[in-house]
Amino acid sequence: MNKGKKILFGFGVLVLMFLSFLAGSVAVTKNDIIREIVTREAVYTGKVLGKHSLDNSGLGRDVDFGLFWRAWDALEAQYVDKDKLNEKKMFYGAVKGMVAALDDPYTVFMDPKIAEDFSNDLAGTFEGIGAEIGIKDDTLTVIAPLPDMPAEKVGLKAGDKILAIDQASTQGMSVDEAITKIRGPKDTAVVLSILREDFDEIRDFTITRDKIVVKSIRVETPEDGIIRITITNFNDDTAGLFGEAVRKAIDDDPRGLVLDLRNNPGGYLDTAIEVASEWVEEGVIVTEQYGDGQKNEHLARGRARLKVFPTVVLVNEGSASASEIVAGALKDHGLARIVGQKTFGKGSVQTLTDFEDGSSIKITVAKWLTPSGSSINDQGVEPDEIVDYTTEDYNAGRDPQLERAIDILTGRETAPAAEDNAATSSEDLAE
Repeated sequence: MNKGKKILFGFGVLVLMFLSFLAGSVAVTKNDIIREIVTREAVYTGKVLGKHSLDNSGLGRDVDFGLFWRAWDALEAQYVDKDKLNEKKMFYGAVKGMVAALDDPYTVFMDPKIAEDFSNDLAGTFEGIGAEIGIKDDTLTVIAPLPDMPAEKVGLKAGDKILAIDQASTQGMSVDEAITKIRGPKDTAVVLSILREDFDEIRDFTITRDKIVVKSIRVETPEDGIIRITITNFNDDTAGLFGEAVRKAIDDDPRGLVLDLRNNPGGYLDTAIEVASEWVEEGVIVTEQYGDGQKNEHLARGRARLKVFPTVVLVNEGSASASEIVAGALKDHGLARIVGQKTFGKGSVQTLTDFEDGSSIKITVAKWLTPSGSSINDQGVEPDEIVDYTTEDYNAGRDPQLERAIDILTGRETAPAAEDNAATSSEDLAE
C-alpha cells in the first residue's frame, strides 16, 4: 500500500474484515483477492539505535526527552526478569503509547506483524471468525458479523460489546490488539465474553476460527422486478464486482433497486465515490474537512447509470465509514430513500504511512461531511424511515427492513427517485 493513501476505516477496520468487523476479520487501485493472514508470532530482534540522543529540537521547552532514556535504563537495570527485556518490543510499545495518547481509536501505530495482517485484510482473505469490530463508547464492539462466517453462526450480532477475549479484559485495548488476539489458525478456538442489550449477564461465545474468503458484493432478486445489491465492504474487489452488478441491473431493467449497506464497516474512499457516482450524476459526493478549516470536495464522476431506477438504501448501526458516505450522498441528492436504523457515525479519514522496518501508522487527518454539510463522524446518517430488526425477527427468519424496502419499490409507496427520473430509460443508460 502506498504511503499516504487515504482510506476509510469502517469503523476500522477489519476486518475483524478489520469486519475490524473482521476479527479475524474482514470491519479502504484494486488487486485480486489473494493472500491468507499470516498467523506467526511477531519476532522482535536487534538493538535500538540512537539511544540517548538528545536532539530535542522538535519538542517544547518543558519536555525533557532524557526522561524517556532514564526510564529505559531503569527498566534494564532493575527489572526482575532480565530474559523478558526485549529492546525492539519495548521501543514499539513506546511508539504505540505515544500514538494512543491522542485518544483517537482510529489513529494507531502498527508493528510489522500487525501492519502485514492489516494489508492482507484489505485483500479479503484470511483466517479468523469473520466479524468487524471497532471502539464505541470506549468499549470494543462488534460492528458486523459476516454472513455465513463463524461469528454469525454462533450468534454474534452487530452492537455486541466484547468485554474479554479468552478471559483477558478488553478495557483499554485497541482495535488492532483485539484483532491480533481474535485471529488465529483455522480450526482453533477463541472465547469472546459478550454483553448484549437484552442479556441479563455476560455470556461467553466459543468460536472456532475458519478461513474467511469474502466477496464484497452479492446480487439477488428477492421479489419479481427488484434487484438487491449487498455490499459488505469497500475492498479490493468491490469496484469490479459492482461494475458487474450495474451491468446486470441495466440488462434486467428492474422496477427498483435495494442497496443493502447494513453491517458494512467501510473501506476505500475511491470505491465509495465510484459506487455513489452510479446514482449521482454531478455535484458533491462527500467533503473532506481538515483541522485548519480547509475543505476538499469529492465530486461525482458522471456516469449515473443507476439513477433511473427507484432505489432504497438499507442501513443500520453497523453501517460505517465508506457506507455512510454512499448513503449520505444518495439521501442528500434525493436519489434514494434510506430505511433502517441510524448508522454508526465513523466519518473520519486516515492516511497510512509505511516505515522501512515494515511498521506503519494510521493517522486521522480529516472528517467527512455529506453533501448537505452534515458531519458523518458526529451524527451518522439518519434514515428517512426507521425500521427495527429485532432478535425475534432474526430468530424467526424475518427481515422487516428488507420487506419495507420491497413494499416501497413495488408500489405501496413511491421512492423519491422514481418520479424525478421517469423520463430516462435504461436503454439510454446502457449506451
